[in-house]
Amino acid sequence: MNGIKIIRITLKSLVTIVLVAISIVISTCFSPIYDFAEPRPFSGPDIYNPYHSLDSAHCWKRANLHTHTRVEGILNECDFSADSTYHIYKSFGYDIIGFTNHNELTKHPIDKRLQMDIYEHGYNALNYHIMTYGAESVWHYDILFPLFTSQKQHLLYKLSKDADFVQINHPQRIRLFNYADLEKIGGYRLMELTSSEKEIENEFWDTALTAGHYSHGIMNDDLHYPDRPEKIAIRCSFICTPTDDYAMVRDRLLEGCFYSMSIPNYGDGDWKEKYERNKELPMVKDIGLRGNTIHIALSEPADSIKFVGSNHRTLHTAYSATSAEYTMLPADPYARIMAFYSDGAVIYSNAFVRYDSTTQESPYRGDMYNINTPLTILFNIVVALCLGVVLRLIYIIIRR
Repeated sequence: MNGIKIIRITLKSLVTIVLVAISIVISTCFSPIYDFAEPRPFSGPDIYNPYHSLDSAHCWKRANLHTHTRVEGILNECDFSADSTYHIYKSFGYDIIGFTNHNELTKHPIDKRLQMDIYEHGYNALNYHIMTYGAESVWHYDILFPLFTSQKQHLLYKLSKDADFVQINHPQRIRLFNYADLEKIGGYRLMELTSSEKEIENEFWDTALTAGHYSHGIMNDDLHYPDRPEKIAIRCSFICTPTDDYAMVRDRLLEGCFYSMSIPNYGDGDWKEKYERNKELPMVKDIGLRGNTIHIALSEPADSIKFVGSNHRTLHTAYSATSAEYTMLPADPYARIMAFYSDGAVIYSNAFVRYDSTTQESPYRGDMYNINTPLTILFNIVVALCLGVVLRLIYIIIRR
């Protein structure tokens, strides 16, 4: 066999492999096409208080609900078992740890009564990952290149049908995911917040809230490396719950009766200092609503306590304060609170939102879209044609 023939066979094999990969991606792109409702800011005579069931006797339990551990197979992203990861978190004072491996339900390593059937869905190339809570089984299908908003919405819809609720994970790290998507998609109950310096105020969450998509903001480590101090105990949520069983945690998450916190990497590599400083975090002592006035009280004075509203507009700021309040105006669709500390720690409340309590249990609106049948048919015909062309090319190459 001469060199030219070897090169031809090699090129033929490589082209075939690439085309097969493309055909697999295209075959997952079938999706409904939706007509999305226009952004509709929250309105109504009442204000939803996410902390209406707050009971200081049961506040607060520290939680991380995005934790990866060692799994079998090529999808493994962590070298530590669930058991060892659980004990590391407990040493930092955590009460609730949710194990959320990719496309796999993980058994609680200590007590089956603490089992939380949560997993992170997503194999796709764009890092579009969705957390499913209360799923009885894993939905292994994924759109491998969810380029269009309708495809992203379709995944949320399908996953939410077989779960208690779903959460959009790390939206700031999703490729080709922008503010226009956040103005349209719905059906999720939680949005994962970030502690990135560039997005420390989480403006992307305000984009969704301003458009009328109500969700609660939650912070998690998204842990993969429990042996690296800069990766663990840097983001968490504090949930007001009397117990740490899943049913109670689920209800508090859906109500919004928790707050989130971005935590500096105390000690900068000194584990002893990191452990000690994590035992002395500033806390929310009280938060709620009196009439139309939102109030918050903290255990330690913050450099600033900031109330933000629609379009990330600053509504009020208190400086060097342990408490602050803001009276919502009739024109305020919502308000949320951030407390900034000099060492870099930040506390985030959930949003207080206008709604009509006579017609709604909460401001959550669910599905704000409808299937556009003609466009759905046309889109899927185009996908099928593209798939047919690629399969035809594979056939021609193989036959040569």
